[in-house]
Amino acid sequence: MAYPTAMAPGTAGNPATKVELRISCKNLLDKDITSKSDPLVVLMMEQRGQWHEFDRTDRVKNSLNPQFSKALAVDYYFEEVQKLKFAVYDIDNATSRLDDDDFLGEHETTLGQVVSSGTYTKPLVLKYKKPAGHGTITIVAEEMSGTNDILNMSFRATKLDKKDFFGKSDPYLEFWKTGSSSGDWVLVHRTEYIKNNQSPTWKPFKVSVQSMCNGDYEKKIKVICYDWDSDGSHDLIGEFYTTVQELIDNGNRQVEWQCVHPKKKAKKKSYTNSGLVFMTSCKVTREYSFLDFIFGGCQLNFIVGIDFTASNGNPANAQSLHYINPYGPNEYAQAITAVGNVIQDYDSDKLFPALGFGAKIPPNYGVSHEFAINFNMSNPFCAGIEGVLQAYENCIRQVQLYGPTNVSPIIYHVIRFAQEAQQQQNASQYFVLLILTDGVITDMDQAREAIVQASHLPMSIIIVGVGNANFADMRVLDGDDGVLKTVRGNPVARDIVQFVPFREFKNASPAALAKDVLAEVPKQVTDYFQKRGISPNARADVLPPPQPLQE
Repeated sequence: MAYPTAMAPGTAGNPATKVELRISCKNLLDKDITSKSDPLVVLMMEQRGQWHEFDRTDRVKNSLNPQFSKALAVDYYFEEVQKLKFAVYDIDNATSRLDDDDFLGEHETTLGQVVSSGTYTKPLVLKYKKPAGHGTITIVAEEMSGTNDILNMSFRATKLDKKDFFGKSDPYLEFWKTGSSSGDWVLVHRTEYIKNNQSPTWKPFKVSVQSMCNGDYEKKIKVICYDWDSDGSHDLIGEFYTTVQELIDNGNRQVEWQCVHPKKKAKKKSYTNSGLVFMTSCKVTREYSFLDFIFGGCQLNFIVGIDFTASNGNPANAQSLHYINPYGPNEYAQAITAVGNVIQDYDSDKLFPALGFGAKIPPNYGVSHEFAINFNMSNPFCAGIEGVLQAYENCIRQVQLYGPTNVSPIIYHVIRFAQEAQQQQNASQYFVLLILTDGVITDMDQAREAIVQASHLPMSIIIVGVGNANFADMRVLDGDDGVLKTVRGNPVARDIVQFVPFREFKNASPAALAKDVLAEVPKQVTDYFQKRGISPNARADVLPPPQPLQE
């Protein structure tokens, strides 16, 4: 049996982040004659085009400005557009039905807009979008999770028992926490083994508090010291018990435990221990989540780069990848819509730079690999995803498709903005570049150089391959088959590229494409800021404490 030198704790992960929505309303319509309305909020979620009730707040009696004490917990997926409807009713009876209660107004939005807005306040509307008086609804999202604290620990040992016949021991440590049933233990972390050393010093390692003790700082931790054997029959040297609280309390000084072999202790009265294990340091740091940065006001800046090379085919021909079909969007437009509809919720001004490459552009029709598709390089911004699509359709009618397929100028364009953002030394901006191309790029070496440079900056790159070309080289840029390097051998600082061929999603919903290409973005965002030691900005906007529940 091969010995694993390290085991990453918590590899299973949760399928979604839990988000808690706290709700208040102001200036609600008064539907009661002798008193004020008794409102509650019904949360509805869209599934397959239909609205379904998901949960309700508590009811607050006699209030037109209610603060609801019951928070609503929902699963949050960054890579999906999750449509929500908040409907407010005046409840004057004991039934659970809503058709016999007075409707006070509603608001439709997405979960992405809510979590990216800090305090999200919008007017309520009645049917047919008629204003519900001056009524408003305010929603504050908070991440529901265990502690994000990380234990950064270092251990060494002295005078461990000699277990090998021809040499000294090859010791390593295992950390176990108590399981859900009495007597059960769950492995949390394993150190590397130190060859032929009875007084080893192991490499420092990190374990989340959640993995180590599920947030229960007094949960018993068992530390076992083994002598590693190549055939897998590792010999027990000894063990001891501690808690996370004890580790933290002694974090600033060296603390020792006797490493005890239970069977030896039971057999020999003179037995004391099989060596000493020392914790030389234990520091607690915070590992922030993607939502911590979003709640702190981090903006995701979305930029589109579109391939206008001749290999796409004549746009006047229905077989062209750039053909503007009056009956449905082409693959370029579909990809822009699928990805943009998710990202736009995290960009407050909804103004998106849209660039093109590989075409001859007016008025002189020189070849350009970095032009604004609205032909205004000093202001390449488009208003919303619809604005990007309109600019794209207008552009395709005015440019002459040419070549070659050089993507590095577009990447360097975004790099310049990311470099400016990096100088701010805070978590305010992150850039997501979507490149749409129909074939193998011709400036591969320059593209690799640009991506390696970009990997040190607050940016990610999504490449969608349009059409049926061979995209094998694109997967090299993705880095999934190995670490991407420049021609000089410089590696990327972190994985920032995600490539997918559109044809794999041709018969799927737009949400499936967005889910695949955006799934890695939250981790890329947190990895960048954590590597640079940048914490989320402070969140200033929160709801006041809820009113006591009145019944």
